[in-house]
Amino acid sequence: MCGAILETKIPGLKLKARGKVRDIYDLGDELLIITTDRISAFDVILPNPIPGKGEVLTQMAKFWFKRSENLIPNHLSGTSIFDVISDQTMASELESRSMIVKKANALPVEAIVRGYLSGSGWKEYQRSESVCSIKLPSGLIESSKLPETIFTPSTKAEIGEHDENISFDRMVDLVGKDISERVKSISVKIYNESASYALDKGIIIADTKFEFGILNNELIIIDEMLTPDSSRFWPKDGYEAGRSQPSFDKQFVRDWLSSTGWDKNPPAPELPRDIAEKTAEKYREALQRLTVG
Repeated sequence: MCGAILETKIPGLKLKARGKVRDIYDLGDELLIITTDRISAFDVILPNPIPGKGEVLTQMAKFWFKRSENLIPNHLSGTSIFDVISDQTMASELESRSMIVKKANALPVEAIVRGYLSGSGWKEYQRSESVCSIKLPSGLIESSKLPETIFTPSTKAEIGEHDENISFDRMVDLVGKDISERVKSISVKIYNESASYALDKGIIIADTKFEFGILNNELIIIDEMLTPDSSRFWPKDGYEAGRSQPSFDKQFVRDWLSSTGWDKNPPAPELPRDIAEKTAEKYREALQRLTVG
């Protein structure tokens, strides 16, 4: 893998947006998405990168897009990066962290799917025995497997802002009943099938986030998919409900940040080198487990 990349600048291409992690270039009917090594936590971009992270995220997202294309179309276009970047050396350096995708009208909600009780869901359950107002059985403990997969949509936050959990009824208000029902159904289906596959590879997908768009009046899945940035990945070996779990995702970074007493407002503290390297190692291991063999 190449050295760490915090941001990109591609001569001759128009930068459309620079997100928390991705640099997006406008190609007309398509977009070039470059996944950098930036990392965000608590909706704040951290000052230093996770080396190679962008390549891992891109390769993993492509793997899941391919694996789920029988369930729902995705935004990958098939255009080669070598056809849109004239500098072939630069194209070669960016190829492993790039996706060229069709433009779609993104839905203004995120599709959160939960199979285990963790994070904000666990905190809410302790208060009300519910997650996003969905009532759950009494007696569950931290990291419990839920009796059934639940769908808990949220808003899409701008950089520096926080996502907000919303009810399914509120989602219907935002995007309509038919689309909401379709997104809910396909999100749960993709999660259940992918979580079963991952479990055979030694990884528990505790929860994840999907994003969808409309292209030619058809619902498609966009952005990223089942990566360590959009999901909680736990090792199957050693899993034990009743405590927090070790992870292959950026929970490792969140835990370190929480231990510093940081108030979760910008600017974020710089990650120590060993934390950044350990996080990169976790990302690589997840990719290896899921996509090899």
